[in-house]
Amino acid sequence: MKTGLFFGSFNPIHIGHLILANAMIQSGEVDEVWFVVSPQNPFKKRGSLLHEFDRLDMVNAAIQDNYKFRASDIEFRMPKPSYTVDTLVYLQEKNPKHSFKVIVGEDNLAGFRKWKHHEIILEDYGLLVYPRPHAKPSNLKEHQNVKMIEAPMVDISATYIRNCIKEDKDFRYMVPEGVRTLIQSKGYYK
Repeated sequence: MKTGLFFGSFNPIHIGHLILANAMIQSGEVDEVWFVVSPQNPFKKRGSLLHEFDRLDMVNAAIQDNYKFRASDIEFRMPKPSYTVDTLVYLQEKNPKHSFKVIVGEDNLAGFRKWKHHEIILEDYGLLVYPRPHAKPSNLKEHQNVKMIEAPMVDISATYIRNCIKEDKDFRYMVPEGVRTLIQSKGYYK
């Protein structure tokens, strides 16, 4: 089984994430996408980060109608901050019949060499890269285990959505309906 791992805070998950995950499947490079909810990204501050289980609930609400998508809480049980390479090694041990690829935005390529054991990720797993506006050039695009995937450039950010919620603005078209319902009923990001 070819599995794409889409790591993120998903704070909240939005339609941009879903469009990109679907593009990965449509590319034929993966059969399924696992949304790996990160408790804490080592490159980001905690700030307005919702509790990891709340974010996992939102991911589950967003993907419930697509059997090719799966939510993963694997990093909840790993040392924090979590590092992609450690998660990959653990998942490969537990799922030997899966072939894992890491899904990243093109904007991550310029700084990818700063990732813990980036060379292991490249050589043993590989990257599926979606286009991002204003991405800095990177010679990693030429690496044999880096595959550029054609996908729409959906420039929606979770920060923008959180700000809309704080300012009581309509955000309904940026997140799936189940996510919007959860955010409103729980009072997230107010």
